[in-house]
Amino acid sequence: MVPAAGSGSRLGSADPKALVQLNGKSLLVRSLEAIISSGVASTIVVAAPEEFLMRARSEITSIAESMQTDSGTEHSDISITVVAGGNDRIESVQLALKYAGGADVVLVHDAARALTPPEVFRRVVAAVRAGAEAVVPVLPMTDTVRRAENRPAEANGWQVVVDSGAEVDQNLPTVEVLHGDLDRSRLRRVQTPQGFAASSLRRAHEKYEDDLATAGPGALTATDDAGLVERLGVDVISVDGDEEALKITYPLDLVLGEHIAKMRDEQISGAANRGAAGSTLNERGQRR
Repeated sequence: MVPAAGSGSRLGSADPKALVQLNGKSLLVRSLEAIISSGVASTIVVAAPEEFLMRARSEITSIAESMQTDSGTEHSDISITVVAGGNDRIESVQLALKYAGGADVVLVHDAARALTPPEVFRRVVAAVRAGAEAVVPVLPMTDTVRRAENRPAEANGWQVVVDSGAEVDQNLPTVEVLHGDLDRSRLRRVQTPQGFAASSLRRAHEKYEDDLATAGPGALTATDDAGLVERLGVDVISVDGDEEALKITYPLDLVLGEHIAKMRDEQISGAANRGAAGSTLNERGQRR
């Protein structure tokens, strides 16, 4: 499942993030190419913004046509469906789950991580097949990380000065106070695809809906599906991620992603040209 309903506002784009391009191909198309190349998928469900469904379907048509061209290969029978996404990531996954059919393993992959290498998908699926109920690809934390707490400036000995005659704001300025180093050797940066036993992921979303109904909107937060499954008491297992599986969120990410995509495309084009040249030489040899 590919949640692709996020906005491109932080990239400075009026288009949804999934339709932003890297070297001539959208993030959505590059994500689908990686999934298909990995060989792990039989069904792909894309949750796209409702107002951009036609564009998303048009993007997917090019992938489907390419698969038909490769008819007879291991990738030619993959089903790709586009559905309207929800108001947030969790709702989009819930909607996409309805189209997952009888799959016993489900992957959730952010379209924004369009450059994730195929081998990462294979590692995640292999771990789920080996018995893990929830699997995420991770990278080590390299930066120093601290916890942040907002406090009124005056509580920290800062003096708040108000100009004479000015209206006093009852909301006093705050400062962000940082607390002790966290042990980064025990911290991980989590990527996608995240893999699950399908039954566990469905139970996790059902529990989230039940808890939300009890606690009320805004009372619960979750940033990924692994967090939802963990609430069931399920262990989340890690496999190696990849530095190239960066999340395209800010303009600088787009610059780096463009560079990686261009290098990959040039490598593929070069390999194809060498293969064509070899075939021509072989044909000439046969004619002789």
